[in-house]
Amino acid sequence: MTQIYTSQTIERDLVQACKRRDRRAQEAVFKRFAGKMMAVCKRYLGAGPLAEDVLMEGFMKVFTKIDHFKEQGSFEGWVRRIMVNEALMALRKEGKMLFQETDFSFEVGQAEDAIMHLEVEELNKLIESLPAGYKTVFNLYAIEGYTHQEIAEMLGIQEGTSKSQLSRARGLLQQKLNELQV
Repeated sequence: MTQIYTSQTIERDLVQACKRRDRRAQEAVFKRFAGKMMAVCKRYLGAGPLAEDVLMEGFMKVFTKIDHFKEQGSFEGWVRRIMVNEALMALRKEGKMLFQETDFSFEVGQAEDAIMHLEVEELNKLIESLPAGYKTVFNLYAIEGYTHQEIAEMLGIQEGTSKSQLSRARGLLQQKLNELQV
């Protein structure tokens, strides 16, 4: 009987080999996920040497902490979470995350249809142009799918601050979209 190799089977085999510290498996994991994870790092840190450093540090953590991966969820999701955490630590070290503490929460509005007419690259440039705090919360919420409570815990801020940063990021993005349409 011929065994059928699925993406999940290959991934599980790679994880098991990495747990045995197999260098070829580590290289295969790096090649498989480096592009996607570099995109994650760039979302938070922009293009440049800091994003590259964080990518490498993140993969070092993946390989040294791989025994902690319980294979109950997506391996890619586990790797992504490490990369996000590494990027957030780098932002903290650089002192680039500034948040305005607020005692009130904002209602998050819906984006206009203008966003639907943008190319992905244009949208990425708009997000990249946001102040670091806005961009970080926007990425964590809108792209990574974290809740405001999770974001608040990760960043050491109030949940209302997370909501206001997201609202302000969306408002600023809407303003920039409107300027593009003029």
